[in-house]
Amino acid sequence: MRMIRSIVLCLITAAVAFGQARKEFEVASIKPTAEDPVLQATAGLTINGSQVRIQSVPLKDYIGMAYEMRLNQIIGPDWLGTQRFDIAGKIPDGGKEDDVTEMLQSLLADRFQLKTHREMKEFPVYVLEITKAGFKAAQTLTEEETKNVRISNIKAGGNAEGAMIDFGNGSMLILGQTTLESKKMPMGIFADMLSRFLDRPVVDKTDLKASYDMTLSLTPEDRLTMLIRSAVSAGIVLPPQALRLLDTASHDSLNSSMGKYGLTLRSSREQLEVLVVDSMQKTPTEN
Repeated sequence: MRMIRSIVLCLITAAVAFGQARKEFEVASIKPTAEDPVLQATAGLTINGSQVRIQSVPLKDYIGMAYEMRLNQIIGPDWLGTQRFDIAGKIPDGGKEDDVTEMLQSLLADRFQLKTHREMKEFPVYVLEITKAGFKAAQTLTEEETKNVRISNIKAGGNAEGAMIDFGNGSMLILGQTTLESKKMPMGIFADMLSRFLDRPVVDKTDLKASYDMTLSLTPEDRLTMLIRSAVSAGIVLPPQALRLLDTASHDSLNSSMGKYGLTLRSSREQLEVLVVDSMQKTPTEN
């Protein structure tokens, strides 16, 4: 599952060791994403052999992919979440799929002049943990099977009807009309994806390593605010009246529904690493 963590929500740590050759795409093109229909967004990642294609992804998500950071742990200008681009790249001979994140780091530095630094910051968070009743969700993949799953194709989309993040191999998260459904989902990835639908990072402290199915019932009010937050994460510009609904938002029905699986979200504060964008160009240099 290493290639999941960054999209939707997020892929692999990519720190270049001293003395290693810099990892770069052999060739790469960057184009602004064509405008989606109003209040609708689609995005995707496909790795087919040496060909890498990433479509309709905001710059903030690219930074998250390259540095394995949740969106709400990336500090920078607001336009990082709205400037969307399509990237096509070729992995050079001898390169590996696991090198893609380092290649993205190089591409962002070369073409967008991205400069960053890391620091620690205290955040309000939700801690995902097991209740005293014990965990009760159906296991769909064992720990070993989960560890060995490789994701090369990720698709995400949403509109007023709902949102979906599809990781392939039957693993997906679906925000429907009345439910939030996860299928074949590792708990760490589930926590990362919840961060896109809630007002603060979700930190997984369940220590569960397998993959599970869950269907969580939502009130119309909670479902609407989660949909709004996911749209904002996808870079959709919403009218002020929609954003004002977040002022009174809750996740009560989500937390209540999680209780039947022996899970809960507990409010807390934690020191988390953040990636600070010191400088970055809005548009890339020419292909």
